[in-house]
Amino acid sequence: MSINLNQLVQGALTESVLQHIAGRIGCAPESAKRVVSLCAPALIGAMMNKASSLEGARNLFAAVMSPATNALIAEELPHFVVQDEGFRTLVENGAKLDQAVASHDSLNVLAERIAEYTGVAASATRTLAGVVCATMLGVLKRHLSQHNGRPDQLPALLGHQLPVVRANMTDAFARALGLGPVGAFLAGVASRLKAVSAHLEHPATQEAAEFPLQSEAPAAEQPAEKENACRKKWWWVALAAALALLAALLGRGCSTTQSGTSEQEAAPAAKPEAASGPVADTAVSASVEASAPVAAPATDSAMSFLVDTSGVPTLTATVSSEAERQRLIDALAAKLGVDKFHANITVDPDTKPAAWIGKLDELLPVMALPGAQVRIAGEQVELSGRAADATLGWADKLKASFGDGWTITASGAAAAQAASGTQTTGACAAGDIANKLKLARVNFGFASNTLPRVALASLAESAKSLKDCHAAGTPIKLQIGGYTDNTGASALNVGLSRKRAQAVRTYLIRHGVPADTLTAEGFGDASPVADNATAAGRSANRRIEFKALS
Repeated sequence: MSINLNQLVQGALTESVLQHIAGRIGCAPESAKRVVSLCAPALIGAMMNKASSLEGARNLFAAVMSPATNALIAEELPHFVVQDEGFRTLVENGAKLDQAVASHDSLNVLAERIAEYTGVAASATRTLAGVVCATMLGVLKRHLSQHNGRPDQLPALLGHQLPVVRANMTDAFARALGLGPVGAFLAGVASRLKAVSAHLEHPATQEAAEFPLQSEAPAAEQPAEKENACRKKWWWVALAAALALLAALLGRGCSTTQSGTSEQEAAPAAKPEAASGPVADTAVSASVEASAPVAAPATDSAMSFLVDTSGVPTLTATVSSEAERQRLIDALAAKLGVDKFHANITVDPDTKPAAWIGKLDELLPVMALPGAQVRIAGEQVELSGRAADATLGWADKLKASFGDGWTITASGAAAAQAASGTQTTGACAAGDIANKLKLARVNFGFASNTLPRVALASLAESAKSLKDCHAAGTPIKLQIGGYTDNTGASALNVGLSRKRAQAVRTYLIRHGVPADTLTAEGFGDASPVADNATAAGRSANRRIEFKALS
């Protein structure tokens, strides 16, 4: 039942969709993408807070399942954003639905904070926030509808989003939404979501106490005071039990010199021991537990990153504590810039301390190397992609700078070629790669420049081949040609075909293919490969063709 809500939302807001939205709100597509990447986790955090109370969870579930929420929004976004009326409806629905997540004042403040980070106007950021919110609720409605749609599923599902919020939410965004500091909010919200989900699934005979939202945190002091009072009470009970046990043992010790009558008289003294047995057992058990050695963390901390063609690394890591997570985020922000990396960092208490955090200075140049890939587990470092290129010498450089105790290895096409001294020109023949790409069969929907899902796996595999060839020193240059059927005006078809080619180029670049090896051209309805008189023929003509360039 678990999903990655942030990933689904950003997957729905594709490059093409964001291009159209950016043009309508007056910002660059890359800036719109950055706003979405910051806005989505913040709104998920706001939803988690909302669903951490019984009333809030019920209201949020009602909003998700309401007729105003479009469960098919992910598929219909490409059509909404190209039409004036469709985009207007999308924005209006977003403005209505986002109040189910947070107050308008809070969302306005959030938009201002994100605008400060990205340079996008606060009004444009606010519009994007509404679109993100409408998309998020639509994705949730579709998922819940496919799984019986029970209210208790919503807080449980939102609880699974904790790692994404932890890795991407800042104190500034959290405070804008009224959540307080991120650390304090996340420390308590998970348990509240579990409690609300459990109550909604199995309601108590009497109505359970309302679970407070984050803004009502002071109310949590009373249970803490009761818990302390309870501990004090049981401490006295345990002490009394221990004294009774001691008296009983003394009585038994004296019984070796007394008569049978005295043994009978001593029997009543043993009753308190029996009566207080469970308490005494609890005290002894607690003592044994307290004195037992704490198990050492069993798992190595880990980090991996892949650098895209613009030099921006995407990092995934597992560390042992919230303090380490924050230390890593702060170090990356200080060294790379707050908007110059993407991070997904998980905290696992059963993980050893991350010694590699202290080596970020040495890794920094690799983190800015397009096409570089690095994996670290404990004190093992594996380089691949351009980081493994023997001509760049990063393996030797890192061995020298990391020092003793670290193992640095290089793998992948570049390292294998360096080790064998052979060339891979046969595997990287331009014509063969172009023919392999043709097998992807990228055919678009009518009037669409959204990549068809059935072609993504083949494109990703082809991207890997192109990337490996580049790492091996034999880059392949390709022309990506976009085509349409003969429906509509010729000039419009040329523009649409160019967008289709650009969508494929962008996808390949995202998967590590160097941008300077790819060009995108639009040829409209020229050179049809099938009969435009039939639906099947028109579908075949809405295609991509690849041509190797010398």
